[in-house]
Amino acid sequence: MPDPIRRALLTALSGGVAACAAPRSETSLAPKGGGRFVDYEDFPSGFVTPRHVRVWLAPEYDASREPFAVLYMQDGQNLFDPPSPMAKGAWEVDRHLLALRKANAVRPTIVVAVWNAEGNRAREYGPQAAIDSLPAELRRIVAPPNGPAADAAPLADAYVRFLASELKPFIDAHYRTRAGRDDTVVMGSSMGGLISLYALSSFPEVFGAAGCLSTHWVITTHYAAFQAQFAPGASGDPRVEAMAAAYRDWLRVHLPTAGRHRLYFDHGTQGLDGLYGPHQQLVDGLLAAKGYRPGIDWTTRVFAGAPHDESAWRERLAIPLTFLLRT
Repeated sequence: MPDPIRRALLTALSGGVAACAAPRSETSLAPKGGGRFVDYEDFPSGFVTPRHVRVWLAPEYDASREPFAVLYMQDGQNLFDPPSPMAKGAWEVDRHLLALRKANAVRPTIVVAVWNAEGNRAREYGPQAAIDSLPAELRRIVAPPNGPAADAAPLADAYVRFLASELKPFIDAHYRTRAGRDDTVVMGSSMGGLISLYALSSFPEVFGAAGCLSTHWVITTHYAAFQAQFAPGASGDPRVEAMAAAYRDWLRVHLPTAGRHRLYFDHGTQGLDGLYGPHQQLVDGLLAAKGYRPGIDWTTRVFAGAPHDESAWRERLAIPLTFLLRT
């Protein structure tokens, strides 16, 4: 994008995105779990392509005047009923939060569901600094271009800037939120877990907690060349390990100081999730070496038999929500 155009966009946004981000509807689709949605069909940005953003407000939001914590979630089109056709069911995050609030297990929370950019999910969710550090041949494996070489360029730095410096200020300006770091949580699954941790580590004063379910430590989305090595229990391709190691090396430097953030990780043992155990163990060692306390600052859970899909994440969603948003 030419600099004059980018500056003009950012100038327009600096006074608040509200001038461009009008809600599409508050009633077109009622949450089955309760509360209400506010939908922004094409939320504008000077960093990334416009995309759908949905805000879920619990019934108690309208019934009280207290401020709410905010949970920013990736792959927003799969969080509520009905999910996108590609998903294996919805996460049903609204139903989980209502049940947990009834049990007084979590703080009052609103959800900001951010749709992924069609065709650019891997480019936006892959940890850019780690990918940029790889040799060219590995960068091509991580995100093989489908057209011009520029189409494979990582977009994660722009995406996390969008979350931290455009979307969050808008939400805080237009909703009754607890705007501080301790009440600002980011969450996702698979590559959405990668980018949630990347967002917190890139903006540690903005995000106080990250939930990373079935974190896709191997980074690459180009599976065809590695089918034999990707079988659970196989030794694995050294190129894939190099990709995972690049992110760990970046985290070793950029993870925030222990004691002010909460990190949740998990994985199953079937399908893609069968790959993650050894990589997660190395990350766990990194966290411990940096002073993160298990059960306090960070937790890692393993769910035997769980596959890599929305039905599995829905089944265990109450666990990360409770750890990250506990009262």
